[in-house]
Amino acid sequence: MSEKILVVDDEPSIVTLITYNLNEAGFETDSASSGLQALDWLQKNQANLVVMDLMLPGIDGLETIKRIRSTQPDLPVLILTAKNNELDKIVGFEIGADDYLTKPFSPRELVARIKAILRRTQNGHRDVPTPEPERQLKAVGSLVIDEDRFEVFKANKKVALTPNEFKLLAYLWKHANHVLNRDTILNAVWGYDYAGQTRMVDIHVSHLRDKIEDDPKNAKLILTVRGFGYEFNTKKNGE
Repeated sequence: MSEKILVVDDEPSIVTLITYNLNEAGFETDSASSGLQALDWLQKNQANLVVMDLMLPGIDGLETIKRIRSTQPDLPVLILTAKNNELDKIVGFEIGADDYLTKPFSPRELVARIKAILRRTQNGHRDVPTPEPERQLKAVGSLVIDEDRFEVFKANKKVALTPNEFKLLAYLWKHANHVLNRDTILNAVWGYDYAGQTRMVDIHVSHLRDKIEDDPKNAKLILTVRGFGYEFNTKKNGE
């Protein structure tokens, strides 16, 4: 069965352009013309990815993504909008968007980015059963990561991470106590299609800190190494 993409945009010509190219690429598609319509659709149907415009009637795209994240934290979202300033991009990534394209856009690039997102997030699928004895747990302080079940716990409470946040945390933890530069992290987590977009690493590290650090402004786990990158610290975590 092919992946299903929900396209959320109130411009019929844009919806037609996107759905045509996605169908040609082998995807199934459906569409919604507002945030509320999209939320209603997602309550009744399943999608593998959402293409979300920001300028929507009623509730805007950012608010729609927030509501999607509250019920479906693992559902990938690609923002597609005419807005092209850094603040909009940062806000979009901070609330859980997986990628960002501005209008006008190349349909081929859109398809390529969607395929890249789906390749990354397939590894974050949570429905793969794992026998209890084979589970591999890692722990530092009150933080525990279950890589078999793609779950993270802090002080015995489950932490809601997006697939990219989980993949970033797992990669940093795998290379614990080693300094990694932003390009290395970017290529490992997002792939070479995102070369040069190191700001994406900073945004996701900031979001991770908000979720796993006791004091995000005084991080003890994900350390910043100025002028180079980041280090996941399991030796001196301040406990």
